[in-house]
This record gives sequence, C-alpha cells and structure tokens, in this order.
Amino acid sequence: MKNNHLSPFLLNLLSGNAILKVFSVVLIIALSSCGIYSFKDAVIPENVKTIKIGFIENKARYVNPQLAPLLTDKLQQKIISQTKLIRTNNDDAHYQIYATITTYDPSQTVGVSAQQASTNRLTVTVHVLLKKTLDNKEQEFDVSRNFDFSANLTLNQAESQMMEDIVRNITDDIFNQIFSNW
Repeated sequence: MKNNHLSPFLLNLLSGNAILKVFSVVLIIALSSCGIYSFKDAVIPENVKTIKIGFIENKARYVNPQLAPLLTDKLQQKIISQTKLIRTNNDDAHYQIYATITTYDPSQTVGVSAQQASTNRLTVTVHVLLKKTLDNKEQEFDVSRNFDFSANLTLNQAESQMMEDIVRNITDDIFNQIFSNW
C-alpha cells in the first residue's frame, strides 16, 4: 500500500538531491554570518567610522571637463551606499581619499581590419592616495583601464558613448582596491 500522507515537500526533502541543497544553504548562511566572508559589504575595520573624499583633480595631458566631477560624484555615491562610513569634510576623518586623473590618452589603431584602423583605444589612469589616520598609514595606487571604440568615431563621439562605462569601471576599481581584501 502506498503512503499518501507524506507531503510533496517532505518527499522531495528526503531525496538525496534535496539533502545536498539544504546542506549548501546551511553552509552559505554559516559562512556569511561568521564575518569571515562578505558577499556584498566592503571590508572595513570596525573602528573606522568616517571618510573624507576629496574632489578628483584632472592633471592629464588631455582634459575631459566632465570626467573629474562625474568620477568624484560616483565614488561618493558608491562609498555612501555600500559602506556604513559617514562622509565628512574634516581633516581628522579615519579614511581620506585623494585622487588625480593622470592619464586620459586616446591612441590610434589598436585593431586593424581589411588594412584599415577598426578600433581606437582610450586609456584612463587615476592615481589614488588613501590616508588611514587611525593607523597613521598612507597607501598609494593607480587604477588604469582601456576603453576601445570604433575608429569611425571621433574622440568626442566615443566619449559621449563610453562616459558611463568609464566612470563606473574606474569607480569600481578604486572602491575594490580600497575596500576589498581579495
């Protein structure tokens, strides 16, 4: 005689595949709650509470007047929305970020098709200084990305199409360099 009293959920749970699923969920919950791994949040010491984000200066040979304010704004938004740090303009902030756009260089002909230039490249580099006032330490690093665009476009046309990607990628790289332990 067949047992019709067991629910479909319980029958599924008793199968070997479901036990593996339950174990996986329990493992993920355990790892995320122990504080060793963080799948969403930035890694910040508990005693760090405040951050000062200076305006990103543009000292590149070619200056795109939109880039510095857009990068500054996007970096501020990302840090405020993805960390618990409080933004301040005080010089005693626990973390202080100062950055400079050092390279904004278009180069010709990185891709050739049918003996004609098919792709040009824009290289953007930002030099970052991170001051950690509680530890009395400074960390300097460069973030650099290449952005390829069709050789049929002028630099101005390409910039208008790529600016959102440039700002997002450079901002993400700066954020990850500062707040990731990977």
